Amino acid sequence: MAQTGTIVDHSLNLIKEDETFLPHLTWSNREKAFHSLAAILSTPNYIHKSFLRIARESGEVVRILAFRVQHNDTLGPYKGGIRFHEEVDEEEVINLAALMTLKNALHDVPFGGGKGGIVINPRNFSERELHLICEKYVRYFNGIIGPDKDIPAPDVGTSEREMDWMMAEYKSINPGKPYLGSFTGKSVGNGGSLGRREATGKGVYFTLRYLIHNYLNKNIDAFNKTEHPYAKTLLNYKDKTPLKLAIQGFGNVGSVAALEAYICQNLQNKVVAVSDRNVTLYNANGLDIPALVRFTAQNRGDLPTTKEQLVKENIEAEIYDHKHILYIDVDVLILAALADQIHQDNVAQVQAKLIVEGANAPITAEADQYLNDRGVVILPDVLSNAGGVIVSYLEWLQGRETQYYSEEEVYKQLYEKMQATFDHIYPQYFNDRYSLREQCYIQAVKKLCTTLYRQGKLY
Repeated sequence: MAQTGTIVDHSLNLIKEDETFLPHLTWSNREKAFHSLAAILSTPNYIHKSFLRIARESGEVVRILAFRVQHNDTLGPYKGGIRFHEEVDEEEVINLAALMTLKNALHDVPFGGGKGGIVINPRNFSERELHLICEKYVRYFNGIIGPDKDIPAPDVGTSEREMDWMMAEYKSINPGKPYLGSFTGKSVGNGGSLGRREATGKGVYFTLRYLIHNYLNKNIDAFNKTEHPYAKTLLNYKDKTPLKLAIQGFGNVGSVAALEAYICQNLQNKVVAVSDRNVTLYNANGLDIPALVRFTAQNRGDLPTTKEQLVKENIEAEIYDHKHILYIDVDVLILAALADQIHQDNVAQVQAKLIVEGANAPITAEADQYLNDRGVVILPDVLSNAGGVIVSYLEWLQGRETQYYSEEEVYKQLYEKMQATFDHIYPQYFNDRYSLREQCYIQAVKKLCTTLYRQGKLY
């Protein structure tokens, strides 16, 4: 995972010499301001951590490390998910919180960046134990979270169930205070928004569909004339039927993206491979995605791992190791699992020419550079997986107004918000030398810098 400081420093260096940006800053004042910006944006405002004391059903008492990092609140309250994973550490949570700051700035969502983590494998805990962990997390961090302070949401290993539990505990220990907006990603019955669970996956697929179907067709003359290497890569996709897709990760993000691809009428897709933590399933003629979604819903989220299971469900697929998904010869690879999946040791084996980051930071900095040098188009996390936080914002608004949007209205607003970002970013991307990731970081950092400058926080 790329370090936050490196991302910010690189972005600031790219815009520092642009005299049209913050033109009132000249000479030594400009130098001082950019030093201030680097210090502010490359470090979190607060790092909170604690050990949650939990009594297990066996009678054993354990202490579980938990984090809440609040990176930056220049644009609004801190916002970011809480992940339950055994490999969560402080550095990862800091970087993910910083990515949330950049993501919200890029998509003009009035939130800052935050992130939480609890160092457990949730599969090793009973429902009662997980409920207790959620309650303890809220109690330990109660002073720093709230509808106008820091608003957590689901992430890896968590879902609407955990958010319901946490909101209930927040309400219990803060009587008389507003509570509906304290957590987002809740169930609809508990004040959640229709469409929130599917939002990230739908947004991931929409990012791909909009680029290839809408934006490319709308600007086809310009694409044909330009010498931009990435434009030429995309032109190869214009009339390719069907597009072969592989999707790493079949949780809330990957399964929804797979289903969106399966039913899409604008692009002729064929999802030939999907994977989870156990297995890769492959069918050159296309997988039966609805059948796989039904299977995972009945089997704790896991894909079939044996021929017997496949036969029983009438699913035709070959079974491979779970890492095999990364190396299949496909047109599009959607990464919807965990961070650092493509790195310097395996990047040369990746064959896809277009990669969509549904997960946060699934490609290391070294691998990202290698793929860009090869002309691979990468739709970065900060651009493509923002559906969750956009609909979280809509959920937060609905909680404040105590009125609710239809599912159709939620998706309409989601797509309009993402499209506005694409229509701002893509023209710049296809007209200069920077990668799409760099363009996204530049625009996000510019937004944050301008706001900090206007607020008088650079001196």
